[in-house]
Amino acid sequence: MAGSLIIFFGMLGNIMSGLVYISPANVFWRICKRGSTEEFESIPYVSKLLNAYFWIYYGLIKPDSLLVATVNMFGAVVEIIFLTIFLLFAPPRMKIRTAILVVVLDVVFPAAAILCTHFLLHGDTRIDVAGLLCVAFSMVAYASPLSAIKTLLLTKSVEYMPFLLSFILFLNGGVWTAYALLAKDLFVGLPNGTGFFLGTLQLILYAIYWKPKSSRRIVDDLEHQDKHEPLIKSSEQLQQDTHTRTTVVS
Repeated sequence: MAGSLIIFFGMLGNIMSGLVYISPANVFWRICKRGSTEEFESIPYVSKLLNAYFWIYYGLIKPDSLLVATVNMFGAVVEIIFLTIFLLFAPPRMKIRTAILVVVLDVVFPAAAILCTHFLLHGDTRIDVAGLLCVAFSMVAYASPLSAIKTLLLTKSVEYMPFLLSFILFLNGGVWTAYALLAKDLFVGLPNGTGFFLGTLQLILYAIYWKPKSSRRIVDDLEHQDKHEPLIKSSEQLQQDTHTRTTVVS
């Protein structure tokens, strides 16, 4: 029974993580249409590709963890496509900077780390070190939700925290946390438990700060009016208000 549940949550986790990986597709569609990367940064995609490499390795060397590897294989392909598009349309300075990051962080460093781990370590020690590398680089990915939460608290607006992405991150973290509990896998559970907590927090904040567009417009108009209306009116303003009311009544 437990084995069947592990497979079920692993397959469900593959679907959720696949959605997370392809979620920036609209950004790259925009880049292709406009022929420019504009103000977008390549670092998130470089770090996600690096993270995917380590999870692939971890899923392949740990027994019964193939489902951890498969979704990250898909994710690595997606990130390579995204980075290729970025390099094609980036301005010269950004192109050089991104190319250096890709070579150092997505080729040299993971190759060296995985080769050293594989040939210098053995058994459970190898699995533990690979798991620690996965946890370390997964935590970097949670800078994005934290940044979105900070922006929401500063602006009091959900405009910069899309509901769908927050909901997918919430589901993805929850599914993989359930998988980790069933499979007794701390390395999968720690980053995804963190992701589940942050996803829950995002949804709670979204519910608190979300306002219908019409209500938002009324509130903004009232705030705008309050900013421009003096707290104490002059005698001329009071006479003008009285004249206006008298005209309306008549």
